[in-house]
Amino acid sequence: MNNEKYCLLIGNTRWHWAMKKGTQWSFFHTAPESQKLKSLNNVLWKWAAVGPIPSDIELDPSRLIKIEHIPLLNLPSWLGIDRALVGWGAYQKAKSKKLHSKGILIADAGTILSLTRITANGEFAGGQLVAGLKLQRLIMSEGTKNLSPVKRENIPKIKFPISTEEAMLQGSFQAILGTLLQAQQDANMPLWLCGGDGRICFDHLKNKNLEIFHFPDLAMEAMIKINLIPNQDLNQTKSDLP
Repeated sequence: MNNEKYCLLIGNTRWHWAMKKGTQWSFFHTAPESQKLKSLNNVLWKWAAVGPIPSDIELDPSRLIKIEHIPLLNLPSWLGIDRALVGWGAYQKAKSKKLHSKGILIADAGTILSLTRITANGEFAGGQLVAGLKLQRLIMSEGTKNLSPVKRENIPKIKFPISTEEAMLQGSFQAILGTLLQAQQDANMPLWLCGGDGRICFDHLKNKNLEIFHFPDLAMEAMIKINLIPNQDLNQTKSDLP
């Protein structure tokens, strides 16, 4: 434990972790685990939250990443810290690879599918919010009389399935893909995917003649790099990179 340190992003339905052992970082995702957090609180290096914080745990406020720590231009104070982190993380990667000249569109495919535009000079330029895959299916079952909760997650190969459950699976997925395709067309920017459903979206979009990239842990990689001194230009400082 002495040579470990952790970053934690408390999400709406899952907790997202970065763990450093020695010189290596690894990333993993769990259900909310209050007891685990209590045991790791003394080695929690940085944390942020968009979901509920357990009331029985006192997290160090000096380790909390806030919007003012994110060095992007024109970030609204009310923006979700998860969107700010993936926006800055993707922009830093794109800039290092010289892929930022058109700006970038980041899609974080989690409980909510968040779309965030960042301009070529690192300015927040709006976005969109859509119910994610699991949330869409939950809304369908809870908001209707005859649709049951979906118990499967795999996407059917048939585009127009016969069974109701498969129709819900295929329809919600097509809604996500259609949103991504239309948003990329409207933004005219490379599309950067992350989040729990980012892989399946990437696999279905990579052959669509798009400029598309998949980095599943953008938020956690950004947390590692963020300096807790607000408004400091991180391009001029050493980074603790994974």
